[in-house]
Amino acid sequence: MLQIDLWKRILIWAVVAAGLIFAAPNLFYGRVEAHNDAVTAIEREGSTQELEAQAAGWPSFLPSGLVNLGLDLRGGAHLLAEVRVEDVYGARLEALWPSVRDALRPLRDEIGTIRLQDSPPDELRIAISDTSGQGAALQAVRDLAEPVSSTTALAQGGAQNIDVSAADGILTVTLSDAERAATNERTLRQALEIIRRRIDEVGTREPTIQRQGADRILIQVPGIGSAQELKDIIGTTAQLTFQPVVSRSGDPEADPGVGEEVLPALDEENVFYTLERSPVVTGEQLVDAQPSFDQNGQPAVNFRFNTQGARAFGDYTAANIGSPFAIVLDDEVISAPVIQSHIPGGSGIITGDFTIEESTNLAVLLRAGALPAGLDFLEERTIGPELGADSIAAGQLATMVAFALVLVFMVASYGLFGVFANVALILNIALLFGLLSLIGATLTLPGIAGIVLTVGMAVDANVLVFERIREELKTAKGPARAIERGYEKALSAIVDANITTIITAIILFAMGSGPVRGFAITLGFGICTSVFTAVFVTRLLIVTWFERRRPKTVTV
Repeated sequence: MLQIDLWKRILIWAVVAAGLIFAAPNLFYGRVEAHNDAVTAIEREGSTQELEAQAAGWPSFLPSGLVNLGLDLRGGAHLLAEVRVEDVYGARLEALWPSVRDALRPLRDEIGTIRLQDSPPDELRIAISDTSGQGAALQAVRDLAEPVSSTTALAQGGAQNIDVSAADGILTVTLSDAERAATNERTLRQALEIIRRRIDEVGTREPTIQRQGADRILIQVPGIGSAQELKDIIGTTAQLTFQPVVSRSGDPEADPGVGEEVLPALDEENVFYTLERSPVVTGEQLVDAQPSFDQNGQPAVNFRFNTQGARAFGDYTAANIGSPFAIVLDDEVISAPVIQSHIPGGSGIITGDFTIEESTNLAVLLRAGALPAGLDFLEERTIGPELGADSIAAGQLATMVAFALVLVFMVASYGLFGVFANVALILNIALLFGLLSLIGATLTLPGIAGIVLTVGMAVDANVLVFERIREELKTAKGPARAIERGYEKALSAIVDANITTIITAIILFAMGSGPVRGFAITLGFGICTSVFTAVFVTRLLIVTWFERRRPKTVTV
C-alpha cells in the first residue's frame, strides 16, 4: 500500500526544517556578516559598545553560518608569489659555523689557527693554517653531518645533510642535494603555514592559499581592499634576531670583519652598527608578541621566548652586562640597548618610534612567525567589488530564469504532480544553501553554475518518477499501486545516474583547484539534496495529498 511510517515523516520534515534554519542567515547577509565580524573582534580585542551593538544585530541563539562569497563575486586581491628558497641555504650554513668552530677548536695543536673565509652564499669556507692536520679537520667536520629525514633521503639510502671537502688548507661545507630538496619542501610548507596564519590574524574570510609547482604560492583573499594591502600583510619577512654589537659608527661603508655585518639603525639617521652575524636568539624561538606601551606611554611590543630561547637570552645577558645588544628586524637595528643586568625569564619589550597601528602590525607579524625566505610577487591583481556585484547579478539572473522555466515546464507537463515537484525543488535549493552554510563553503561563479545544474538534475529525478507512474497507470490496479510501483521502478535509474555524477564531482574536487573545487562542492551537495527531495520529499507530499483526497483516478 501507498504509505509512509510516522517516524519517517517526522525525520523528513526535521531534515527540511534544519536545512531552512541553516539557510535562513543568507537572506540577511549584511546583518549576519556584521554580527560575525563583531563576535570575532570581541574575542580577539575585547568588548566595546560599538562591537556589542553590531553583535546584537542577529540573535545569538540562531545559526550564523553564511555561504562565503569567493574572489570573483566579492572582489579582493590575487597574488602569485615565488619563494626564494636559495636564501635558506646561506642561512643554514651560516648557522652551522659555530658548530664547525667548536668541533675544530680541540684540534688547534694539529691544524693551527681557524679562520672563516668569504664565500658564496651556498658555501661555508674555513681556512686552517697547518695543512698537515687537514685530514683530521675534515673528519671532525664530517662528524657533524646528520641524516636527512625526508622521502628524498630514504630514496637515496639515508643521505647526509652536508657535504665536506678540503683542498690546500680550505675546508668547504655545502648542503647535500638531498638536504636541499628537503629544505625546499620544508621552506614551502613553512611559508604556506605562516602566510595562512598572518592572513587569519587580520580576520579575512575564506582565503585561498595553495602551493603551485615547486616554489610558488597562490594567494587569493576575498574582501580585501587591494593587492598592495595584501602584500603589506604577507610580504614582510619579519625576521627578528638578537645579535651582539661589535661597534657603532656613522660610516655605511665600514668594512666588517669575517663573520660580521653592518646594518643601519631604524630610527637614527646616519647611524650604523657592526654586528656579529650569528644571532644569540632568533624570532623562531619567540612564543608570543603583544602590542603594549613602554614606561613613557609610547607604543611598544612585549615579547616572550620559549624555554630554549629564554635560557640562551638569560645566559648571554648575565655574561655581557654593560655591553650593547642589538634587536634586529628585517636587517634594520630597531633598538640597541645596553645590558644593565641579568634578564631571566625570557621576556622583554621592543621600543621604537612606533604608532599604535605599527606596533599592532609588528606584533601580528612576530606572533605569526618569520617567513623562512623572501617572496617575489610574479602576478598581482585587485578585483573590485563592482565586478563581483556584476557577477552576482548575472548569476542571480541565470538562476532565476532557469528556475522559472523549469517551474513552468513541470506544471505544464505534469499538472498537480508538477506543483509537488516544484515545492520539492524550492526546498532542494534551501537545503543546498543550508549545507553550504553549515560547512562555511565558498561560493564562486562556477559554483553558481553548479547550482543551476542542480536545478536541472533535481527535475530529472522527478521526471523519471512521473513518467514511470504514467506507465504504471495503464497496467496497475488503482492509482495507489501505480504511484508506489512508479517510485520503486524509477529508484534504480535515479541512483545510477546520480552515483556516476557524484563520482565525477569527487574527481573534480580531488584533482581540481580553486573555482573547479567550488563547482565540484556545489554539484556534489546538490546531488545529495536532489536525491533526498525527489525520492523522499516529493513522495511524502504526494502521499499526504492522496491520503486526504482519496482520488479514484490520477492524471499525471
